[in-house]
Amino acid sequence: MAQFRLQGSKVLAVDMTGDAVKAKNGAMVAYDGQMSFKKMSGGGEGLRGMVTRRLTGEQMAVMEVKGHGTCYFADRASEINLVGLQGEKLFVESSNLLCTDAALRTGTTFTGLRGASQGNGLFTTTVEGSGQAAITSHGPAVVLRVTKQYPLQVDPGAYVAHTGDLKQHFQSGVNFRTFLGEGSGEAFQIRFEGEGLVYVQPSERNTVGGEV
Repeated sequence: MAQFRLQGSKVLAVDMTGDAVKAKNGAMVAYDGQMSFKKMSGGGEGLRGMVTRRLTGEQMAVMEVKGHGTCYFADRASEINLVGLQGEKLFVESSNLLCTDAALRTGTTFTGLRGASQGNGLFTTTVEGSGQAAITSHGPAVVLRVTKQYPLQVDPGAYVAHTGDLKQHFQSGVNFRTFLGEGSGEAFQIRFEGEGLVYVQPSERNTVGGEV
């Protein structure tokens, strides 16, 4: 299996001995040894993936990198976070998925109004299986733990990814205090309940509801 390691916080080095990884198209910045590159499509593999992409509009450009040596990946100087999976599922915005072990399965899942609020559509990317994934964030990501006793509210523009047994609900943050100018200023929020981890970035995206 390919070995993932960080060079600083903004470059991912992947050591391969005949292994393969899937990475965001154009994210390779350097490599040594013998490598081959093959363009693929995001949204999942096979016929189901093709149908899913047609229904969801998920067009994440992905390439397969295979060979012997070390390949280096980066994406617009974004911070990189490594996520180790042991049979569980990672939910991540497609724009934040940098690289995964080739053995990990990728697909899409319905997110409802959360996706609409971000202007990213109604679907998000899933990564499932055992192996490593690298995700990006604008600024160092904060990893927040959710428990049954302590649910978590997240600005949809700051959300990056989550793992674990979590349920998410889209809710309006507008209340009487907001109109008085005493509210948080966040028009929409995602509420996570259950047990798991949520990755949040310190830089917020613009949403349909405006700057949040």
